[in-house]
Amino acid sequence: MTEGDGTATGDIPDDLTAAEAGMWQAFRNGSVYDLSSGDAVVDDPHGGHPWGGERTVRARIVAWLLLDGPPALAGRVSSLKLVGVRISGSLELAGGTVVPYVELKRCRFERDVLLPESRFATLRMVDCSVPRLEAARLHTEGDLHLPRCRFHNGVRLTDAHIGTDLLLNQAIVYRDRTGRSIAADGMTVGQDLQAELLESHGELSMRSAKIGVSLSLRGARLANPYTRLALNAPQLTVERSLYLTPAGVGRQALSGTTPARGTRIQRFECRGGIRLDDGRFGEAVDLERARFSFTDDQELSLVRVQTPELRFLGEGPQRGKVVLSGARVINLVDRASAWPGPGNLHMGGFSYENLVPQGPFPLAARLEWVAASTAEYAPEPYERLATVLRAGGEDEDAREVLLAKQRRRRETLPPAAKFWGYVQDWTVAYGYRPGRAAVWMAVLWAASSLAFANAPHPPVNPVGHPPWNPALFTLDLLLPVIDLGQVGQWQLTGGWQWLSTALILLGWILATTVAAGATRLLRRG
Repeated sequence: MTEGDGTATGDIPDDLTAAEAGMWQAFRNGSVYDLSSGDAVVDDPHGGHPWGGERTVRARIVAWLLLDGPPALAGRVSSLKLVGVRISGSLELAGGTVVPYVELKRCRFERDVLLPESRFATLRMVDCSVPRLEAARLHTEGDLHLPRCRFHNGVRLTDAHIGTDLLLNQAIVYRDRTGRSIAADGMTVGQDLQAELLESHGELSMRSAKIGVSLSLRGARLANPYTRLALNAPQLTVERSLYLTPAGVGRQALSGTTPARGTRIQRFECRGGIRLDDGRFGEAVDLERARFSFTDDQELSLVRVQTPELRFLGEGPQRGKVVLSGARVINLVDRASAWPGPGNLHMGGFSYENLVPQGPFPLAARLEWVAASTAEYAPEPYERLATVLRAGGEDEDAREVLLAKQRRRRETLPPAAKFWGYVQDWTVAYGYRPGRAAVWMAVLWAASSLAFANAPHPPVNPVGHPPWNPALFTLDLLLPVIDLGQVGQWQLTGGWQWLSTALILLGWILATTVAAGATRLLRRG
């Protein structure tokens, strides 16, 4: 009997094996077809124990059922629910529309599963062994579940459209001939993409993918020793949050919940570069306790990322770089130990509005953080930090940051300008400590008053001059603009004339510094 004969009536074709006939009947009945032996070692689809003909069905018979299967029995809904079945040959459903519900558990595929441009309501493959899943432009109205599956030559979901959830929890995926473990460029997921405890051996590529709710890589382990990137996801859009955080191991837990006390924790680990450039995340990017292992030419790249909150709370990478150039966040939640050292952090154009440090993060460490991000002097990171501190009411810390900026700038100046910078720093701290300028002015006034008390001071006009007062005379020299009627009344010569000139210049410098500092204080008040 040829395929197509008997499908209208539901008669079992003559050329089916016993296993296939049982599958045919279970399909019409909508029941589970379980060929497991009951021995966990034998039934492991990823193990080496052979499964014989009594557990084997041909892939073309499976395709026949899904694309043009017999009608359901009266009062039943046809569906394909297989457990512990070996599927021989390549399952080819390219371009087909599959109406029945499909659920395959602990099955072993001998060859690739080919689903490009096919349409499903819901497809569930749980704990299956699959050489390769080829599903470019796959369309599902509901879920695509692939938890605990092993894919030996990669998964391709390029431009796929998943109506609700995509599950890859505890899946193990090895790279294909192009070096990719999962190729999901342009993929759209209507709700959540959960890939918790995923093992990826190769490049996980999600360029321009769109996730309707959240993307969870909790406890995932991404490794790609072959090329620069383990996660390549520029222009990724996630409506809520991206989680690169720990997951509980060894017990069932609700996704996204904090593991219960006593639960063994597996952190997110990445051995290879991560690229999230131009990503858009509606709520947060969470890197709580994440571990990164980079080579010198690999990096965590968050260039031009936009998100309300960046939780940078992982372990600081010992090698490689963290790049935040052009990123825009509202809340930067971070930890001092999470950041890399000097030369490995780039923050040009990085914008944040609030700092929410977790644990001790003193100003000195924050200044080292800024210095580490600028191999060459750049004012913008200092000014951004000062603006955020001032907005939070930390005016004194903001002044310290701007002072640090001037000191960093000083190192780039020629020798003469650098010397003048040191003078400004020692005397008035570049104007950011106006109280020091007032102290210097008081010291100069007292010392110069004592000196001028011994200075010869013949009057300019022998008649009508005021009494000689060295304190008022010194004050008249130090205070610009204000005329106390002393300087023009007396004649000084030699070194005394040079001293008076120096006091006039210092008075202008110090008074201007005090006035600028007072203006900043009044403006902030």
